[in-house]
Amino acid sequence: MTSVVIAAHNEAAVIGRCLDALLASNPGLDVTVVANGCTDDTAAVAAARPGVRVVKRHEAGKAAALNAADAVAQGFPRLYLDADIVLTPGGVHALAAAVSGPAGGGPAPLAVVPRRKLDLTGSPLLVRAFFAVNSRLPAYDRGLFGRGAIALSAEGRARFDTFPPVIADDLYLDSLFTHEEKREVSSVVSVVATPRRTRDLVRRLVRVRAGNAAMRAASAAGAAPPGVRSSARSSWLRDVVLPRPWLWPAGACYAAITITAALAARRRAGAVGWGRDESSRQAERQPAA
Repeated sequence: MTSVVIAAHNEAAVIGRCLDALLASNPGLDVTVVANGCTDDTAAVAAARPGVRVVKRHEAGKAAALNAADAVAQGFPRLYLDADIVLTPGGVHALAAAVSGPAGGGPAPLAVVPRRKLDLTGSPLLVRAFFAVNSRLPAYDRGLFGRGAIALSAEGRARFDTFPPVIADDLYLDSLFTHEEKREVSSVVSVVATPRRTRDLVRRLVRVRAGNAAMRAASAAGAAPPGVRSSARSSWLRDVVLPRPWLWPAGACYAAITITAALAARRRAGAVGWGRDESSRQAERQPAA
């Protein structure tokens, strides 16, 4: 039995859509939603879906929520899914199959992710320019981050005990596996909503950068796995823009936004929690006025 784990903090607007998509096309799932620190109807929305196990925690915190879900989840493979993500119909079973049997005659991967599809509906020009570059970064080649969905086999889940109290949980999982042990399942698509305002994109990047920096620092100090992916700061230019000269205007926007976020993350070092972009968390995304 495949288990799906969802850590949800004030996700009432989107978690119903996520769960409905899962349950409609992936029969036989074991689904656990941990509503942690919620002040909205997240728990009630999740509980209204038949067969969904709901765990309530008063404290907000994604790592603790993931651990609480792991403690009651029934089976493997195990999919860690963000509450605002909608997968291709049948996608959960396809991801589970990828970590359950041999692929191309070789050993099965221990961790797989879906292909990322960006939903740019209503996003302004600067956000679109940023993702025109970001979507082409080679760092996403078999990386377990940025998809909102990571499936692990039982062997893969055995690589660690519990989730550590870090912001970058996807980077943490990515650090546990070699390039050969990870794979993207291109037939499964994860629809990732992009921010609808540039300032919300910057806020998201501040959280991501601060979380990634904390993970790398912990790795260097021996408090986290040594395989944390290093940051290739010039990759956007070397690997994306220079081979595609028509992307120079987008590259300029990308550089300006990332520099702004990096400076903000440095100023807020140690003070960034489990934040997220509220503008992309809408039940129905409509073009911005």
